Amino acid sequence: MKILKTIAIMGALIMFNGCSTASLDYYAQTSPKADIKDYFNGPIKAWGIVQDWQGKVVNRFDVDMVGQWKGDTGTLHEHFSYYNGKKQTRVWTITKLPDGSYEGTASDIIDKAVGNEVGSAVRWNYVMDLPVDDKVYRIRFDDWMWQMNDGVLINRSYLKKFGFTVSELTIFMKKQKP
Repeated sequence: MKILKTIAIMGALIMFNGCSTASLDYYAQTSPKADIKDYFNGPIKAWGIVQDWQGKVVNRFDVDMVGQWKGDTGTLHEHFSYYNGKKQTRVWTITKLPDGSYEGTASDIIDKAVGNEVGSAVRWNYVMDLPVDDKVYRIRFDDWMWQMNDGVLINRSYLKKFGFTVSELTIFMKKQKP
């Protein structure tokens, strides 16, 4: 009887986790319109937190970003300063594809990130090798961004392992004047 209860609970958790993601089309009529090429062009300042699966903030950071586009290919340099003293740099190469979707690569991204923008929303999906303490975990990112007024972009990332959200990331970005 106990094993059946455990299986039922696990099944409910998998269904809940699988149903928790909204469709990007939901945002089709929202504004201001998200434009990856426009937003990630020039300097951006950002602030973020990482929460564990229980919702506790386990890390905070600031980010300085600079993006530059040539045609449909952009480069985004990210410089992270964590409040625990650690530093990290990531360089993205982002390409706008003929169908309007995006692909992105970076040194710690497995294969390619795939992104789309609809209305005020942007959604990226990718897999990253994420170092935590002395281990490296292969984590799937379900990355959502919403364009706000006044040059603000809010980013919520759901970090998943075996289909379960193990951590969440929230970043507030603000475009800077060049």
